[in-house]
Amino acid sequence: MKRDGSERHIDILRAFLKRKNIECSAQRYAIDGFGAMAQGLFASLLIGTIFNTIGTQTGLAVFNTMGGYAISGTGAAMAISVAVALKAPPFVVFTLAGVGLAANKLGGAGGPLAVYFVSVIAAEAGKAVSKETRVDLLVTPSVTLATGILLSLWLAPPIGAAASRIGDVIMWSTNLQPFLMGIVVSVTMGIVLTLPISSAAICAALSLVGLAGGAAVAGCCAHMIGFAVMSYPENKIGGLIAQGLGTSMLQMPNLVRNPRCWLPPVITSAITGPLATCVFKMNMNGIPISSGMGTCGLVGPIGVVSGWYTPVEKAIEMGGYPITPGAFEWLGLVLICFVLPALLTWLIAMPLRRAGWIKHGDLKIEC
Repeated sequence: MKRDGSERHIDILRAFLKRKNIECSAQRYAIDGFGAMAQGLFASLLIGTIFNTIGTQTGLAVFNTMGGYAISGTGAAMAISVAVALKAPPFVVFTLAGVGLAANKLGGAGGPLAVYFVSVIAAEAGKAVSKETRVDLLVTPSVTLATGILLSLWLAPPIGAAASRIGDVIMWSTNLQPFLMGIVVSVTMGIVLTLPISSAAICAALSLVGLAGGAAVAGCCAHMIGFAVMSYPENKIGGLIAQGLGTSMLQMPNLVRNPRCWLPPVITSAITGPLATCVFKMNMNGIPISSGMGTCGLVGPIGVVSGWYTPVEKAIEMGGYPITPGAFEWLGLVLICFVLPALLTWLIAMPLRRAGWIKHGDLKIEC
């Protein structure tokens, strides 16, 4: 049977995309690309903010200087991270530094999301033409840069505005209904943190701060500390550190095999979320990415602390202001981020273990 022209064209296109390593899949774009963007944010904006906080609190200006330079490279770091995740060739990766700076600036409060979309398209365009001509030195960077900058001018402002609006609605809803939204945001972000999706990138893209940011911190901490403590019989000290200061994502293979293992951290996050919003009024007014990091490198708690002293611009827009924390604020931070996740998850897991819903070895990880 003869194949018509359209089928041959499709075959040619598929072969071309395979040769260029352009893979249109959720794994490549939603998981690899989005997760890499969060790493770029961490390596620039977040670490720079931590250095700035150290400099402000210690009076050592050198930390502020280092932090300032790191923060200035945020857009470039995100774009390069996305390009690496998409397995782009060197010329494309390097050219995306300028594209990332443009998209991040033009995207405003939603800069990270703008950088993500623009970088993905520009990187794939650059990959498509890479090494297709004898003047690759000119063609590949030109196509990548032109595609990225034009898209930044066209797409970044509306993307940034839309992301900012969604974040504003979440934060407004949390302020209006702190109990209900405290549960919703905490449980959702805790689950997202454990899935192979970047909760940090989502929080950054939505500029999630304030009470909603505090609820997100609570949910992420509930999962990280919760899984670390709950799985201690199987994983001992190595697992405690790997999950408590690393990521609860290590439990994903186990959760696929036995989803009931997810119940204790989820229930804990449903408790600590409204406690954060209604009782302790825990605002996360630091860098939005901190809202989705939990206790990974203690970034979540550090974000809360830095927000006390120097709220970010988005937090100030939402009514945030600097405070001098007292014993109540510190107590709330310690309870929400560490004590309650450990205690509640352990207690909730006990009857599930007795009932056989969670068996010994179900939470064993490779660490």
